[in-house]
Amino acid sequence: MISFSTGGWRFHLRAAAIVLHGDAVLLHRLADDPFWALPGGRVEIGETAEAAVKREMQEELGVDVQVQRLLAVVENLFSYRGQPQHGLEMHFLVALPPDSPLLNCAPFERVEEGGVGLDGHATSHARLHFRWFPLGEIGSIDLRPAFLSDFLASGIAAGTTHIAHIVHDDRR
Repeated sequence: MISFSTGGWRFHLRAAAIVLHGDAVLLHRLADDPFWALPGGRVEIGETAEAAVKREMQEELGVDVQVQRLLAVVENLFSYRGQPQHGLEMHFLVALPPDSPLLNCAPFERVEEGGVGLDGHATSHARLHFRWFPLGEIGSIDLRPAFLSDFLASGIAAGTTHIAHIVHDDRR
C-alpha cells in the first residue's frame, strides 16, 4: 500500500467510496474511533485508485460495486492519535448492485482481517461499523474530513459533473 512515514508525518494515498441510496450515505468507522468516514482504503503500488475502491468495497462489504465517476481529489491534512497525517484521497461516486442486501439495512459490523492502521502499524483485524445516514443529518455527527458534511448535504456529490479539488486542513 502507498503509505509511509517521513519527517514525523504519515502519508497515504487513499481511495474512498461515496455510496448514496435515496437520501442517505453509507459511512463507516473503526470500532474504537469516535468519528465516521467514507468507506475505502489505501491504494496499493501498481493499482489505480478506481481499482482500489472496488477492492476495498469487496474486502470491507463483500460486494462488487460499480464506480460511476471521480467526484473529488482531496489533499487532507489531519492528526490521528497524535500523529500528523497527509492524505491524498480520491473520492468516487459508487453504486451498490440494485439487489444488494446492504441497501436500506440496519447498522452492521464487519471484521476485516489484516491491514495497517493510520499509524503505520500492522493490525490483525479491524472491526468496522457501517451505517446509513440521512444526508440531512450528517451535519450533526462527527464526520471526517469535516468538509464532507457540507459537500454531501449540499448535493454536490450527486449533481456535479466536474471533479472538485479540495484542500482540507483539520489538524487537531
